[in-house]
Amino acid sequence: MNTRRTHGAVVTGLLTAAALTLSACGKDGSGTASVPDGWGTLDTKGVSVSYPKGPQGFTEQSAAGRSRYNAAAAVRKQDARTVSVITVQLGFTKADSAEQAAIAAEAGIEMGARITGEKDVRPAGGAGAKRVDFTFKATGEDGGPPRGTPVKGVIVTGLDSHGRTYAVRVDAARGALPAADLKKIVDSVEVH
Repeated sequence: MNTRRTHGAVVTGLLTAAALTLSACGKDGSGTASVPDGWGTLDTKGVSVSYPKGPQGFTEQSAAGRSRYNAAAAVRKQDARTVSVITVQLGFTKADSAEQAAIAAEAGIEMGARITGEKDVRPAGGAGAKRVDFTFKATGEDGGPPRGTPVKGVIVTGLDSHGRTYAVRVDAARGALPAADLKKIVDSVEVH
């Protein structure tokens, strides 16, 4: 997976089947999101999201190591292949609602992907947002999972406190991200 790609070609996505069953973000859309002990945080001017660190966790990418379109990114590798990716994009489109932001985010999902769900969510610190779940098969390119590997993804998107769009995307190859960790990642989204 090449995180140097634009999110228009969006980082080759991946997520577990549990992504389809998650129902909300943050804590009732107010206050701060919970961050599990020992986790890192991708913190940007519009939104933050936390991720598991350590040998089986994610590693944050430097500005030089990620796409110029990503304000922050973290990857998890297994056997020298990227199997999970978390990215944050800011101002990726002009929109004045979470619904418009979701339409733009969906346009950035890989060709051949299938949208499996979309629902309203309320991340900590923010107003309404949209959650988009999708699936596709890995291309086998850019150091990602082997061709044909089932891939699932989740995007949480909306407007930050200044009315700019944000999109937090979590991608994982089948079996690469435990359901409990995915839920914690999505619940940790906090809008600034």
